Amino acid sequence: MSVFRHVRKRKKKYMNLFRLLYFLKIFLFFGVFISVSFLVGSCRQNNNETKEKDVTAANALPDPVDFDLANIKERDTLIAIVDNSTTGYFIYKGQPMGYEYELLTLLAKELDVKLKLVITKNIDEALAMLNEGKGDIVAHNLTITKSRKEQVAFTVPHYQTRQVLVQRKPENWRKMKVHQIEDVLIRNPIDLIGKEVYVRKGSSYFTRLQNLSEEIGGDIIAVEDFADVETEALIKKVAAGEIDYTVADDDVAKVNKTYYPNIDIKTPISFPQRIAWAVRKTSPDLLSGVNQWITKMQKKTAYYVIYNKYFKSPKASYLRATSTYSSLSGENISPYDEAIKKAADKLEWDWRLLASQIYQESKFNPQAESWAGAVGLMQLLPATAEMYGASDVYNPIQSINAGANYLKWLNDLWTPKIPDEEERIKFILASFNVGQGHVLDARRLAKKYGKDPQKWDDNVEDFILKKSKAEFYRDPVVKSGYCRGEEPVKYVREIMSRYDKYRQLIDVESLPKEFAAVDPGAIALSSY
Repeated sequence: MSVFRHVRKRKKKYMNLFRLLYFLKIFLFFGVFISVSFLVGSCRQNNNETKEKDVTAANALPDPVDFDLANIKERDTLIAIVDNSTTGYFIYKGQPMGYEYELLTLLAKELDVKLKLVITKNIDEALAMLNEGKGDIVAHNLTITKSRKEQVAFTVPHYQTRQVLVQRKPENWRKMKVHQIEDVLIRNPIDLIGKEVYVRKGSSYFTRLQNLSEEIGGDIIAVEDFADVETEALIKKVAAGEIDYTVADDDVAKVNKTYYPNIDIKTPISFPQRIAWAVRKTSPDLLSGVNQWITKMQKKTAYYVIYNKYFKSPKASYLRATSTYSSLSGENISPYDEAIKKAADKLEWDWRLLASQIYQESKFNPQAESWAGAVGLMQLLPATAEMYGASDVYNPIQSINAGANYLKWLNDLWTPKIPDEEERIKFILASFNVGQGHVLDARRLAKKYGKDPQKWDDNVEDFILKKSKAEFYRDPVVKSGYCRGEEPVKYVREIMSRYDKYRQLIDVESLPKEFAAVDPGAIALSSY
């Protein structure tokens, strides 16, 4: 009996132990289940948060305004959003230039509208301005991406490029053999794991680096720099040793390599990508018109001449980008800026306006001569130049001062007639070009036919154009007879348009320090 009782006790003991283990197993199972459920829930929540962020990012732009090609033509102006870069838009020796700028100029001519440029370095801001109606087309070096296509409509691609890593060669690279340089440089994207790569904020480069991190199974530390820092500025930082790596489109990188021979751009980090302009999704007619024009242009030699000028002419690109007279690297318009500023002060004009007029007259060539006998920077007739203080019409300083004296006389003439200063400037410029008699005639015609004689645009300018027709130049109110009016109208428009561009890109307070102690008259034209 005792043996059986002992067995029963042991059996009861083991049963209790079995039950304990069973309940412990159930407890552990539910614990793991709850933990896994929590983790899955957290992952789902995080994933939902990511999706929400993606959706938010996709909807970050304001809703596009309803403004299409018909509205643009009614306004008579195409507003293009560009950036100040070697391939976008800049001033060189007083002349607006840039791949985007030249194409936009041709596009505006095709659409038969004027062109107005708005500058921003911030891609996000550019796209927001587009949808808000502050611009009609974004002509940045935009990569077509899936996320961007949800926000804007892309035009036919201009060309294809690929993204490349911009890195710095070793300090003594000129003394090293090729294989020694190669051993130092990154050629395999895997070697970017753990490295900081600075990119322009809002650019497709940041997204590409994130995707590349997934592809290679390691984190590349993509650092988004300030939104208003251009890719070219980051390339410059790499060359200067301020940062180690950035990313750029291959074509832009090649242009910049001509300025910075110590950078390497041979490591691709993407497949070929398409580069295009963007318009609002609510502008289908504009999109269609631009696409038709691009398709037509890409069949012409002129298109490739423009492309090669900015992307495949490294020496010329280098000279433009590093010139003192480029908005890319300096704040000077011409070798005569100091003299122009002094003369503009006497006129109480913005010096950039006077500079724009001098460019219109002579393109800053002090030896320029016209078919009518006008000479020098201000293209004055010798008798007029002498009357206003220039004994040597080819001397740049004398020409500028004499021209300013003549403009001052015209200002005194027009001040009682045109009180508004901005309007008066247009009357002064037209008078400088064609003579005040013809402009006075146009004012009298404007008044007679119900237009405003105090306003130039669409009023007095209309009647100076009509003075080439007999019914107008023979009108009794006309005293100076026939006038070929297209020339003064074009003269005023181009000076004011260029002045607007100078104001965008050239600082009003800038002083050409290089020439502060130099007589501009002694500067050879070839140095410019």
